[in-house]
Amino acid sequence: MQSELGRTLLTGHGYDPDDPLTFLVLDGKQCMTQSDAWIHLMVAAGGGWRLIRAARVIPRALRDSVYRLIARNRYRWFGRRKTCYLPQSDSAPPPI
Repeated sequence: MQSELGRTLLTGHGYDPDDPLTFLVLDGKQCMTQSDAWIHLMVAAGGGWRLIRAARVIPRALRDSVYRLIARNRYRWFGRRKTCYLPQSDSAPPPI
């Protein structure tokens, strides 16, 4: 969404690249948005996150409504940071 490639992919799949509520995950030929995209990423993370797959039994309209509610309010509820939540490595990996 923030890069030229991201904007092109969103436009190519019929989404507005300027819509901050857009969340698009492409995996092979699969194109997923909103709660389906989030569930797919959590399952792909592996481990205990795979249990999130059970959320698919909830009707998509309800899941997507909850997803949009969280997306609209995430900065108010969770705050905003100027840096990434993941730690950054300042050193290069050791040579092999």
